[in-house]
Amino acid sequence: MADETPVIPVATFGDLGLPAELVRVLTREGISSPFEIQTATIPDALAGRDVLGRGQTGSGKTLAFGLPLLARVAKGGRAVPHHPKALILVPTRELAMQVADALMPLGRAVGVFIKTAVGGVPYDRQMDALRRGVEVMVATPGRLGDLIERGACSLDQIEVSVLDEADQMADMGFLPEVTELLAKTPANAQRLLFSATLDGDVDMLVKRFMHDPVTHSTDPSEASVSTMDHHLLLIPPHDKFPITASIANRAGKTIVFARTQMGVDRLQEQLRAVGVRAGALHGGKTQRVRTKTLAEFKEGRTNVLVATDVAARGIHVDGISLVVHVDPPKDPKDYLHRAGRTARAGESGAVVTLVLPKQRRSTSSMMAKAGVAPDEVRVRLGDERLMEITGAREPSGIPVVEEPEQRRDRTERPKRFGDRPQRGGYRGERPFARGSDRGGERTAGERTFTGGSGTGGGERRVGGERTAGERTAGERNFGDRAARGGNFRRNDRREPTNGDRRFSSPRPARSSNY
Repeated sequence: MADETPVIPVATFGDLGLPAELVRVLTREGISSPFEIQTATIPDALAGRDVLGRGQTGSGKTLAFGLPLLARVAKGGRAVPHHPKALILVPTRELAMQVADALMPLGRAVGVFIKTAVGGVPYDRQMDALRRGVEVMVATPGRLGDLIERGACSLDQIEVSVLDEADQMADMGFLPEVTELLAKTPANAQRLLFSATLDGDVDMLVKRFMHDPVTHSTDPSEASVSTMDHHLLLIPPHDKFPITASIANRAGKTIVFARTQMGVDRLQEQLRAVGVRAGALHGGKTQRVRTKTLAEFKEGRTNVLVATDVAARGIHVDGISLVVHVDPPKDPKDYLHRAGRTARAGESGAVVTLVLPKQRRSTSSMMAKAGVAPDEVRVRLGDERLMEITGAREPSGIPVVEEPEQRRDRTERPKRFGDRPQRGGYRGERPFARGSDRGGERTAGERTFTGGSGTGGGERRVGGERTAGERTAGERNFGDRAARGGNFRRNDRREPTNGDRRFSSPRPARSSNY
């Protein structure tokens, strides 16, 4: 790995050698002073060098690779159908969409067309865009691999490839897919790799695909943000949910992290039951629901977002003033990326970790490895110190009632007798063998399947976490159909029993409920 080069401060983006069209758009959007990582990496990237950028989340990495990429791609004219000219690989759908949203206004200014390729959405729009010609693809590894297998996309004319959040892609198990995709790009293509850490599996990618890279590290991998306060709250077990609910009821945007998908869904329901309007985000949700939930959080219609670690890398929302770890992360990198949702772009914020007595030693050790020295406080429900740190307020206790939608999402309702799924299953819910982004996000230590015949070991998870032997809502043993109501055929009117061979495909009577 190359030696790190010093950062030379500049005043404006115009000093970095960017095209005038890009500088004008940045100025119009009120983005005039570059961040440190942008100042460091943009000149080398514009010169065509391979670049390694290490910086904590929220440090401006999107423009650090996006601006030189657009400047280079714009010089070569339009892309040939099915052959994009630049590739940006990211670990999650949310991050792909937010990178595309950030770069699209800039792309329009220089005549560059940008398209996302992510799982959980129909293929036809992505394939149609590739037929018409796309200069820049922002993609998750699984969906891009699918498009290549279908013959809709080829990477043999890629001029610039970017890996964003490379360490997270390695942690999520995407390294084989990423390696396969990069091997399909020309050997002389420019590579830009951005990550919070540049070690382990990331270093393997660097050694194989990058040529004499220049490395810029604008800050250490530890959480050193001066505007971020870290608190470790020691709480009694019986106070855990009441304290969580009072913190969630605070004023301002709050993101609450739980360890599992089932834990996220359960906590969201409990919060809404006591009067706290909260959204839930995890890999088991359909893309439509995830997009809607994140939009409501961004726009302030929901001030609380409960999420798994899959959201820690993909959420870039301004104004999050508090991050709460209901379940303390076990990995220091997970802590840093969760914490990075607040105190972004110079704003202030706080990170609170709720710790039970039995979790104190392991959590303190994890935070020390993350380079964090938290303010440790023992609190109970209603303590003034709790209110001072978090702004906690007692919830109203009046359950949140969601207004009925005029059109419900079919992918979110349980299947009923007579439902006719679309070809290949409900849209966005197709089962896949590989744990990629197609149909659900896979995180380290967490596998999610939204369909299929099950996983190894007799364990199956459907839209949430499940342990072996459990039955989820909507599952029935043979013979449970009688509980559904309705009239059966004459020879099936007697109560069916488990294993009864005479009980065969009863048809319910016509009813307004179906």
